[in-house]
Amino acid sequence: MAITIRKITPEDNIATASMIRTVLREFKVDKPGTVYTDPTTDDLSTLFEHPKSAYWLAEEDGVIIGGCGIYPTDGLPEGCVELVKFYALPASRGKGIGKMLMEKSIASAQQFGYNEIYLESFPELAKAITMYERAGFKKLAGPLGNSGHFACNIWMLLVL
Repeated sequence: MAITIRKITPEDNIATASMIRTVLREFKVDKPGTVYTDPTTDDLSTLFEHPKSAYWLAEEDGVIIGGCGIYPTDGLPEGCVELVKFYALPASRGKGIGKMLMEKSIASAQQFGYNEIYLESFPELAKAITMYERAGFKKLAGPLGNSGHFACNIWMLLVL
């Protein structure tokens, strides 16, 4: 299994959006107020041209099998960035790929000088929540920033 971790390119947009929506359908969180209906999901390479942001893809044999990034979401406190669009296809789970993507995103946040990482999620993504907790994320009582993902009901923060 030769996994490549690399930054997103415009050629990856369709496959990445498909991968994200496949995972959201799998967990039945393919609803309004999520990344599923977020128009930026279809053009992630342009979104991540934003300064101090990065989106990493896991690719195996030319197929995108996961992704994770950081983005300076509007309204977050100074020095805080959001961990965003973190998804992995079922066949890639349990192999450490998600952990590699998350660690790459956390390292990017540190390189950009952020001191906190915020994320939003759902109880349906229990295994991801466990991974976040193992990485040091702590649950918050409410949301930070203005992601537009009003359907999310788990909010977490990692202090770097």
